[in-house]
Amino acid sequence: MDNEKQYLFDNPKNIQRVLYLLYICCGLLVALDFVIHRHVYHSWENLPIFYPIYGFVGCVILVLIASWMRTFLMRPEDYYGPVEELDNSKIKIVDVSDGHAKEANNNNKGDRNVDA
Repeated sequence: MDNEKQYLFDNPKNIQRVLYLLYICCGLLVALDFVIHRHVYHSWENLPIFYPIYGFVGCVILVLIASWMRTFLMRPEDYYGPVEELDNSKIKIVDVSDGHAKEANNNNKGDRNVDA
C-alpha cells in the first residue's frame, strides 16, 4: 500500500496552503473594496464591504429557502419501492476473476465474442 500514487490533495499541508491562499485572496478583495472606485446606481452600494455582505446574506437566504422547499419536494424513503432487509444467509459471493482473465488472454483474431 506504500507504493500508491500520491495526489496533490492527499497531503494535509497542501490543503492548508490552498485554504491560506483563499483567505489571502478574500482579504485582498475586501481591502481593494476600499480603494477601487465603482460606478454605483444606488446609494447603499457605497457602503464599505457592501458586496461581501450582500453575497453572504444571499447565500444564507438561498440555504433557508432550499431547506423550506425540502419539506414539500422530498420523497419518502420507500418512494422507489419497499426496502427489503438483507439476510446474510442469502448472500452468495461468486468469484468470476478467473473467467475474465481467460477471456482477456483469448487473442484470436476471429473472436467476436465481446461483452457490449
